Amino acid sequence: MGHPVNVASAPLLLMTDIEKSFPGVRAIKHGHLEVRAGEVHALMGENGAGKSTLIKILSGAHRPDGGSIAIDGAPITIKNPLDSQAHGIAVIYQEFNLVPTLSARENIFLGQEPGRGALLSIADEQRRALELFERLETRIPPATLCRDLSVAQQQVVEIAKALARNARILVMDEPTAALSQNEVEKLFAIIEDLRAQGLGIIYVSHRLDEIFRLCDRITVMRDGEYITTEPTSQLTRQRVIELMVGRKLENEFPKREPKIGPARLEVRGLRRGAAVRGVSFDLRRGEVLGVTGLVGSGRTETARLLFGADRRDAGEIRLDGRPLALRSPADAIRERICLLTEDRKAQGLVLGLSIRENFGLPNLNAFSRWGLVRRGEEKHAFAQYIESLRIKVSHQEQPARNLSGGNQQKVVLAKWLQSNADIIIIDEPTRGIDVGAKYEIYLLINELAAQGKSILMISSELPEVLGMSDRILVMHEGRIAGEIEDVAHATQEQILGFTVAHIDVAVSA
Repeated sequence: MGHPVNVASAPLLLMTDIEKSFPGVRAIKHGHLEVRAGEVHALMGENGAGKSTLIKILSGAHRPDGGSIAIDGAPITIKNPLDSQAHGIAVIYQEFNLVPTLSARENIFLGQEPGRGALLSIADEQRRALELFERLETRIPPATLCRDLSVAQQQVVEIAKALARNARILVMDEPTAALSQNEVEKLFAIIEDLRAQGLGIIYVSHRLDEIFRLCDRITVMRDGEYITTEPTSQLTRQRVIELMVGRKLENEFPKREPKIGPARLEVRGLRRGAAVRGVSFDLRRGEVLGVTGLVGSGRTETARLLFGADRRDAGEIRLDGRPLALRSPADAIRERICLLTEDRKAQGLVLGLSIRENFGLPNLNAFSRWGLVRRGEEKHAFAQYIESLRIKVSHQEQPARNLSGGNQQKVVLAKWLQSNADIIIIDEPTRGIDVGAKYEIYLLINELAAQGKSILMISSELPEVLGMSDRILVMHEGRIAGEIEDVAHATQEQILGFTVAHIDVAVSA
């Protein structure tokens, strides 16, 4: 948990009394951030807390309305991104800023190519790129096009690009969101090396396990204001959550008394290529069935088969004893099966449409007559969900892209609840969602289970799986590797043991 850092000298970065407003919105009031050389510093807060605005001010994307910024104790002015780069600041956003059709080498040195002859420049860049990858202990052929690299490799290219610009302050925004566990470990090793080399790293993440493992200190923002900065070693998960949400939460995962009934969904021998290889399980009434496993274990592919998004090669799916064909998502919707996809922005919502239109899309039959949408009924129905799900919106015509991650997830949930779904498949229910919104999503999952809905919850976050599930299935290489029924006494090590040991214990009929 963190490492000792030098506190005697002036901080590497000091942002003091930062102010920033947009029309009708005060984004930051009295913003403060202090980062030391050789430190990994967590910046935490709920969506809308001001983290992104503070980072954009640091990167030169926004100009502050007030306050000061200093590096090594010397005041600086950041008017634009070039100023930020010149002061040794680099930001690696969750969505990478790479040109897919250019090579790794070309992306690293884009905009700072040497002025000598082209052949010599390319050779020099090739050598420097190899040196940077060696510094990061990663082997990536510099000539490889970025579109052909894995997400983890693209992230390394982004880090190399920052180091090529002599960055001393590195901001990482949700860096592990799309990485496998093995790739996460490699990234952490790179971060440890960069810390040892004296860089100051600002680490933005909602994943508390990562924060407590990696970060030396934590700065918390809430409602656009600086709350506190404290050593990680002096904080608990519960205390961090309380600081972020501004109130006490009795438990990170709300408790409930499950009332589990008979099996509703029965899956036997489900297969699709090498991704899903003989998956069998039952999902019961009123149950939250957690499904976990490493990235690529077949979890999402199984969910897509259950929703009719992909055709199965073999196997049987039965609902209340009836066999289901499920040739398309429309078939699944008619059977009251819904899927909240892993990527809500790409697959769960049409970002350019209003939230009302998104809500109505799978429910057009209910709101239409003679081919015309009865907008009044649609708005009335959606208004009820806005209130009951506590969706924070300014109006129903607000574009879906303008909502926070937690509120986007609630809109997706609302549209499926309106369809009266009984089998609810949720893939990564809280990915990219802040702690306060997570708690509300957990409450909703519990409420749905209490109503007798059957919940299949797929998650990579082991604390979430252990905290929310009545039963857990662990997948590995397209199969059910193990089942945990005594969740109350289960551990993360027990879950990981199924995948590490490569145990393939199918849950058979």
